[in-house]
Amino acid sequence: MKQFQKLSVTFLFTVLSVFICFSQEKTSNKDQRYIFFLHNKFIEENALDVAHPEYGKAEYNEIVASYKKDNFIVFSEIRSKNTNAAKYAEKVVKQIKKLIKQGISPNKITVIGTSKGGYIAQYVSTYLANPDVNFVFIGCFRDSDIKEIPEINYCGNILTIYEESDIFGVDASKRKETSKLKINHFKQIELHTNLKHGFLFKALNAWIAPSKKWANGDYDLN
Repeated sequence: MKQFQKLSVTFLFTVLSVFICFSQEKTSNKDQRYIFFLHNKFIEENALDVAHPEYGKAEYNEIVASYKKDNFIVFSEIRSKNTNAAKYAEKVVKQIKKLIKQGISPNKITVIGTSKGGYIAQYVSTYLANPDVNFVFIGCFRDSDIKEIPEINYCGNILTIYEESDIFGVDASKRKETSKLKINHFKQIELHTNLKHGFLFKALNAWIAPSKKWANGDYDLN
């Protein structure tokens, strides 16, 4: 009986210790920032060791590792082939709402998407409709989108990054003008890598660095 009581006390002490550590971690990490990274379509259809005939291998792991290296908590996964962008966006919205419900400030959350992942991120922006959440859309707007995807409305702190030589991602000012939801901040960056759409396959500092600044609340990108 004494041995049982001793084990019970030890167990209770362990539980309390874990609870206390968890509480302290939550308090000390109140400024922790979170990134949802949504990759391009090529990764849906090919293994990571498969090279695109023009753009080479998609550096998914390197991109995610770069964000983690700067102490962001990163939510990301390789999606199934032919993932429906709008439906997947609903899944991400639920995850973000859960974080906010847990006490995470919306401006500590950033959704970053490249190519198809960028379109998913645009749907997230529309469905979530929270002007304080950060978004980075990379290589994922064409003028024809206004007519072909009229349901998308930007909302939040919006940064778009596109490459001058890329026909699949251009200046998104038209989408900003047609959006009916609140946009607290809006900024665009035009790159000149001459890599066409392949620029977003690579873990390039040219687009990763400004996306990190945006995720850290630097809306002037100083």
